[in-house]
This record gives sequence, structure tokens and C-alpha cells, in this order.
Amino acid sequence: MDEARIAAVDAQLTTLVAEDAALADARTSTEVTSPGIEVAPTLGKLLHLLALIRGARRVLEFGTLAGYSTIWLARAVGPAGRVVSLELDRDNATLARRHLTDAGVSAWVDILCGPAERTSALMVERGEAPFDLVFIDADKASLPTYLDRAAELTRPGAVLVLDNVVRGGRVADAAASDPDAAGARAALAALASDERWDATALQTLGPKGWDGIAIALRR
Repeated sequence: MDEARIAAVDAQLTTLVAEDAALADARTSTEVTSPGIEVAPTLGKLLHLLALIRGARRVLEFGTLAGYSTIWLARAVGPAGRVVSLELDRDNATLARRHLTDAGVSAWVDILCGPAERTSALMVERGEAPFDLVFIDADKASLPTYLDRAAELTRPGAVLVLDNVVRGGRVADAAASDPDAAGARAALAALASDERWDATALQTLGPKGWDGIAIALRR
């Protein structure tokens, strides 16, 4: 299909997403600071709905960026809940905190700065209370490590969402050795072999191209 038709379908699907000014500001600022890697409105709403369906009260996010998905998740858990988001870049964290404040959810969101491998390991070491939902949208080379940490930081019944697992089809190309494709392949292999997860994955097509998400249930 041509790009214009793909964009038209995406625009039609996005009419289901009720995006207010705070969400729009967070999404569009990401488009400026880190173009091409922002979470789409339809995925943000999907995360929100999954958190509501699960009845999540504690959510862990790998990769804050400008806080767009964080707002969706924080609104799902509400003031009685907690969202912990792990972000490498301090400038991103500062920007995200501003958007979270504008959205009225900053009081129940914690952003931990630094490499997610380190911050998540510290959470495991200190016996962090288990999370009900985990969203991973961070560097793909470290995905297998993040999946292992997610398993350690959740209880049975928790939901996992892993973004960007198709990489324009490169995930199925053994010759594609770039870190993103290799990380996605390793993550899918880990989900398939790790008895702690029951998973599936879906291809997606939109203005940002051909990609996909994996969704798993913590056994």
C-alpha cells in the first residue's frame, strides 16, 4: 500500500484516541527532540487500556523520553497508584517532568535517571514491590536484560508490552546484525523460551513504517 493510504488509515484510527493538550504537547515535543521514536497515539491509548483492564496500580516503564506514554499510564493507575519510569538522559527526564506536571500526574510518577540496566538492578536488590504492568521502549540491544528484570520485578498475572520488535522486517533477517534488530530477535527468543512469560507479537504498519509489539503475561 502507498504511504498516503497508510497515513489516512492511521489518521482514521487515531480518531478513537482522546488526546488532550498535555498529551499532544508531550508527543509533539518528542517529535522535535527525538524525531521518529515517539510513541504513537494509538499505542499510548492501548497502554492506557491494558493498564485499566489489568487493574494495574503499579507500572514500570523502561524509557521515559518526553513522558507521553508515562502520562497515559499514570492516568490509568490514578493517584492511588504509582508509575516508575527509567530514563537514561537527564534532559529527557527534565522535559518529561514538565509534561507530567502539566498533565496533573507528577505526584504519582517517579523518574529514575541513569542506565536502565543499573537502575532496574538496584530495584531488584532493594526488593521493590512487584509491578502489575511493564512497558519496555528503550535501547533494543539491552532488551534481553530488561525482560529478565521485568520478570524479577513482577508477580504472576502482570502484563508486559515490548515495543519495536519488527524493525522494518529486519527481525526475521539473520544477516541483519545491527544492534536494534539483533536485540529484537534475542528478546523474542527469550520470550519464547522463558517459562515465566506467555507471549505473542503483532506486526504494525503506520506513518513511522513497519514494526510491531510483543505482549506477554507473567506466568
